[in-house]
Amino acid sequence: MADILSQTIPYTTITLANVVFALVVLLAGLLIAGILSGMFRRGLKKTKLPELVTEFLVRFLRALLYVAVLLAVVSTLGVDVSSVVVGLSAVIGLVLGFGMQDSLNNMAAGVWIASLRPLDKGEYVTVNGLSGTVHAVGIMATELLTPDNQFITIPNKLVWGSPIVNVTRMPTRRVAVDVGVSYATDIPRAVQVALDVIKQHSMVMDDPAPAVVTTELADSSVNLQLRAWVQTGDFWAVKNDLTIAIHAAFGKEDIEIPFPQMDVHMYDQ
Repeated sequence: MADILSQTIPYTTITLANVVFALVVLLAGLLIAGILSGMFRRGLKKTKLPELVTEFLVRFLRALLYVAVLLAVVSTLGVDVSSVVVGLSAVIGLVLGFGMQDSLNNMAAGVWIASLRPLDKGEYVTVNGLSGTVHAVGIMATELLTPDNQFITIPNKLVWGSPIVNVTRMPTRRVAVDVGVSYATDIPRAVQVALDVIKQHSMVMDDPAPAVVTTELADSSVNLQLRAWVQTGDFWAVKNDLTIAIHAAFGKEDIEIPFPQMDVHMYDQ
């Protein structure tokens, strides 16, 4: 067994014993990195830092630990670590000249996002035309989850450099439900029926007061909009309920909801 471990890999001075030891160091290093990252995360949670900042710092530390593990593995193989560091520095310098600035921009943008928090973990946002719940902000990219569970990764520089629509940051939101009525309809009566529908919903807030406004004289209908303020978490439930309720109420009151139609006139030649 000792003879086997003392054998060297062809064209190198690295022995099988070195390789076995390097694998042990790698596994141990990854385990220790995971433990230290977990301890660091628990320590940060005690400081009551925002979860987004905590996640960013933990990922940054984990990346540094992985680099340290890599250097330790290389050292166990008998390679001079200082020469490796010098070599990596040369490679990094070369890469910097050919586009590493994008990576640095992503890292810098990640720091700003984690610090100023225009979005936070668990919030629903629209960024650069993409929408989803914020899963994490990493060193290089921001991660979103769509409602149908698609995973989206956006480079941080695109997040920081784009308008961010944060749907869930504010505690309240205004629900808007559009509905059209026939031109023959008594509009004040239709407005009152719609207003009663809103006021009957238990999740609608009294302040700001609900309203129904006329938004457009369209081709086939007079368009009304039901406006109700709700708690942000109730937004979609209330929107769905009001849409169903206004259809039922207008049907009960014989208020016509028209659909687009075209009159075709045919003439004999």
